[in-house]
Amino acid sequence: MERARRLANRAIFKRLVNESKRSRNHESCLLNSSSPVLYTPSRYVSSLLPFASKNGRSDVLPTRNGVGYGGGIGPQIRSISIEALKRSDTFPRRHNSATPEEQTKMAESCGFDNLDVLIDATVPKSIRIDSMKFSKFDGGLTESEMIEHMQSLASKNKVFKSYIGMGYYNTYVPPVILRNIMENPAWYTQYTPYQAEISQGRLESLLNYQTMITDLTGLPMSNASLLDEGTAAAEAMAMCNNILKGKKKTFIIANNCHPQTIDICKTRAGGFNLNVVTADLKDINYKSGDVCGVLVQYPGTEGEILDYGEFIKTAHANGVKVVMATDLLALTMLKPPGELGADIVVGSAQRFGVPMGYGGPHAAFLATSQEYKRLMPGRIIGVSVDSSGKSALRMAMQTREQHIRRDKATSNICTAQALLANMAAMYAVYHGPEGLKSIAQRVHGLAGTFALGLKKLGTVEVQGLPFFDTVKVKCADAHAIADVAYKNEINLRIVDSDTITVSFDETTTLEDVDKLFKVFACGKPVPFTTASIASEVQTAIPSGLARESSFLTHPIFNTYHTEHELLRYLHRLQSKDLSLCHSMIPLGSCTMKLNATTEMMPVTWPNFTNIHPFAPIEQAQGYQEMFNNLGDLLCTITGFDSFSLQPNAGAAGEYAGLMVIRAYHRARGDHHRNVCIIPVSAHGTNPASAAMCGMKIVVVGTDSKGNINIEELKKAAEANRDNLSALMYEGTTGGIPAPEKSQPLGSIAAAPWGSALILPISYTYIAMMGSKGLTEASKIAILNANYMAKRLENHYPVLFRGVNGTVAHEFIVDLRGFKNTAGIEPEDVAKRLMDYGFHAPTMSWPVPGTLMIEPTESESKAELDRFCDALISIREEIAQIEKGNADIHNNVLKGSPHPPSLLMGDAWSKPYSREYAAFPAPWLRTSKFWPTTGRVDNVYGDRNLICTLLPASQVAEEQAAASA
Repeated sequence: MERARRLANRAIFKRLVNESKRSRNHESCLLNSSSPVLYTPSRYVSSLLPFASKNGRSDVLPTRNGVGYGGGIGPQIRSISIEALKRSDTFPRRHNSATPEEQTKMAESCGFDNLDVLIDATVPKSIRIDSMKFSKFDGGLTESEMIEHMQSLASKNKVFKSYIGMGYYNTYVPPVILRNIMENPAWYTQYTPYQAEISQGRLESLLNYQTMITDLTGLPMSNASLLDEGTAAAEAMAMCNNILKGKKKTFIIANNCHPQTIDICKTRAGGFNLNVVTADLKDINYKSGDVCGVLVQYPGTEGEILDYGEFIKTAHANGVKVVMATDLLALTMLKPPGELGADIVVGSAQRFGVPMGYGGPHAAFLATSQEYKRLMPGRIIGVSVDSSGKSALRMAMQTREQHIRRDKATSNICTAQALLANMAAMYAVYHGPEGLKSIAQRVHGLAGTFALGLKKLGTVEVQGLPFFDTVKVKCADAHAIADVAYKNEINLRIVDSDTITVSFDETTTLEDVDKLFKVFACGKPVPFTTASIASEVQTAIPSGLARESSFLTHPIFNTYHTEHELLRYLHRLQSKDLSLCHSMIPLGSCTMKLNATTEMMPVTWPNFTNIHPFAPIEQAQGYQEMFNNLGDLLCTITGFDSFSLQPNAGAAGEYAGLMVIRAYHRARGDHHRNVCIIPVSAHGTNPASAAMCGMKIVVVGTDSKGNINIEELKKAAEANRDNLSALMYEGTTGGIPAPEKSQPLGSIAAAPWGSALILPISYTYIAMMGSKGLTEASKIAILNANYMAKRLENHYPVLFRGVNGTVAHEFIVDLRGFKNTAGIEPEDVAKRLMDYGFHAPTMSWPVPGTLMIEPTESESKAELDRFCDALISIREEIAQIEKGNADIHNNVLKGSPHPPSLLMGDAWSKPYSREYAAFPAPWLRTSKFWPTTGRVDNVYGDRNLICTLLPASQVAEEQAAASA
């Protein structure tokens, strides 16, 4: 048999060699005379497949001396398949963590023969699609192919020098911040800091951000960021309405505000039944007695700096609140809005080291007085104390969260651009007050030099009002000048046919200004250079509006000004935070996946980061192609016909969808349709979004299995049939009609395509997964949840199973009984999980007294088992209390978490050992993540609300006391 096999192999090889000689010049069969390896076309490889070994492996071609079969006949034959010749860097196998063998074993442990049988038992056939096929990327691009594709798109974007302004500026991202925050998964993978004891690093960074905002604006309270300047202004408008309890329904916007801000406020006002009036500052009056607030810009959108002191006094005399949109860099030189008397101040932190990115993401801010702190949108970081009395940080005023206020919420803010807030805060830390002032003075100086040079040229007229960084120019033909600029790869802002504005930023150089002079010279020679006239420039800021008050005086803003020091500070903060670098984050309702490096890479490429959102569309063809491709993919996935990429957060997407429904009814004359039915189990932003659209929320319950109570739903629909507008449901326990495109509903975000710079993340994820990979991801997410539920069901009750006993992609374990049997609350379990090196699941929502666990598709079986082992171990700790072996008030759960400062203290009065407190599981011996504080006191933090950095002297006293 062996001799027959060798003869057959030799005959096949001889035939292949002869055929290869005949087709030597064929493009698919290349023979390299200098190499012993012969590259054969696929038809030759496929002819060897019948001789593949029985173990299922593809054979390798005949070899000679182990180097291929060119030049002789080797003693062995193996063949390879076409599949084996394809690129190996496929994405789904790296992302969908469970191997096929593990999938089968996990499904079997749940009582099913394989994964598909489990899915059939879990997902009703009535809601499943037969198959999903993308028109592009259906098979999924490999990682290297994706990088090549994104490079191709990036090359289609043209990076012109933009002087458009309007709240968006080029900026230098300090490399130490770019590498160690923006590109660092130890910073970009953390979730909202719900568990303060393992979030002290980013909580400190966000407290730095709030301190930066309060110092620069001159107001004592700031939130820890919002989505963008335009939506921040809309949030402030809602605050004005709420301050006066909705008794005055007119909001005035000065026409010196950014156009996109005006558009967003008009859109948002509809849901609150507010009347937005746009007026010139000189024409604003309050005679109607119906004005709740007024919005002004400082500096104005066309660059002017106005003294609003008397304007604000007049507004206050008429009971009107004043909102001021401002610029942080300008405030290093201008009198702060708080000193002018503004009630609320909003703006964007984008120019503090965050790329323009064709519109976002950027952290916005809202600052106000202590009087209105409980009406503020977004999240606020506050100072509290831990169990040892040491200062510790936490998110303050948790009752403001949407899942508690629901339809009473006046904001649906959920995501708040925290990563970008951290970048902006560190930009201020790195530069310090003097560094920021130097940047501002340089920008102002360049603008002043440009204005002086234009006056010397005499070809155009320069505005007479004071300015900071934006020069307003009157000319005979604005379009003609803009065209000349365009040919020189320069973008200017055309305000109208005879008005141009030119905005400067920290990346502008003397040479850039020289180029601008040539553009505005209208063909005439320029008899000077920027450098030659710079010494003649004087500040354009009037003395009465120049800043005299200090800012950023805390040592944190005056210490880390070298790269080494900032690097070490960043890593000190990083080490305090648990992230996906350490372990799974099983929070439910918002999927937590570790964004792949390939997904993140394009986010920092200059051809994506340095595009102004209002640049001519032909300069962003790469972006536009990506938008169209991503939109097609999303339409295929969702089954809808069209898409919008403008909403820059999930809750913003909810709001946009509801506003579409609202617009649809109004287009049909059904203005009375304003009832939205929402199940009680829906995400808290759902009713908040509906309330913001002016809808009346009717809540329906769920049955014992967590499903919508259909009978109750039918009754609610029937009872409200004449006014019913929408049904809304985002499942957390286990078709929109659209108006005609000629009837747009308005702007949802400040930039036309929302947070365009993060769209490459979702785009590359979908394109690399392909339709099959995405389908598998959904299946494995469901498998992982069922596997964990099965492992835990003998230790904790699992709520809300389907008809076949399975759960969906997340599940709920019930802890309510432990309060009676052991005095244990969900918070105790959450804090004890930190000692095991894990972040807690979603706590006490949507069902009080429970944990909602979402494992996602990307966590390995080993990690799922480790988390289950931790929960099972904690259940045994609870059992020890139930049996009377541990004190109901003084036990390892009530004492958790256990930071090193507690474990290493001289005194130890706990009834359990230090060793067991710190190392309750074997894996902790080799890798231990340490909480940095004891349990943080939530009540103390709200009763003693402090939302800025503590004085350095107080911190030093605490540290000395602790060491003593």
